[in-house]
Amino acid sequence: MGMHFLRLRAVSPASGIYCKTWMYIEFTLEAINNFLVAMISIQRHTLVFRPNLFYIRLKLYLLYYLPLLFCIIYPTVFYMGAVVFYPCDEGQWNFTLNMCGDTICFLSNNEILAMYDWIVNSSLPIFIIMLANILLIIRVIKQKSRRQKALSWSKQRRMTLQLVSISSLYLIIWLPTIITGIIQQIDPSNYLYEIQEDFISDLTYLVCLLLPWMSLGLLPDFHKWMLRRYRHLTTAQNTIRPTI
Repeated sequence: MGMHFLRLRAVSPASGIYCKTWMYIEFTLEAINNFLVAMISIQRHTLVFRPNLFYIRLKLYLLYYLPLLFCIIYPTVFYMGAVVFYPCDEGQWNFTLNMCGDTICFLSNNEILAMYDWIVNSSLPIFIIMLANILLIIRVIKQKSRRQKALSWSKQRRMTLQLVSISSLYLIIWLPTIITGIIQQIDPSNYLYEIQEDFISDLTYLVCLLLPWMSLGLLPDFHKWMLRRYRHLTTAQNTIRPTI
């Protein structure tokens, strides 16, 4: 939908139903992504320090699968009510702006619900992602020190790099969006809105683009595997000789 708008420089079809559908998909998928990464960051503590806990089937479903399912169901249901079924004035949509002007009814008409959305659905998951990953690094270092074992930085470097990379990605991308969103709720400004609409709002797409490559690049021995595959393909091409 975003690519379709950028191609036409206008929303098409120009209707409130299309705008609501766009808003619902956009907000729901962003929230699901943030909640899932936040929950996985918390569950990583259990996987590292108490992996036997998930060997019990009941605890596996209650502490692992059920929270992940909640991270999918909650945003889906919340934005169904807040975006799709929330009463709107059809004249509020601006079909010449990206995401129909991003003027969702509950954000402009209900300050309490809007503040709840920014704090719980946007700010809280990002805070949990950063805090959980930083605490995991600290816990690993403390546990090794408590057991009086020599801390091998080379063994912890990959995990530390992965956690710091994920935390930094979400911090850099989402912090400007969260701050400007809260300021707009407290003291709306047309100048700040233009900056948010033209630049800041597009930063969130970088999570979808960068996180898969970041995770793939930090997999153990991924670079060695890629190098072996490249050498194998190069060798195979060199051994094939054209017949005359």
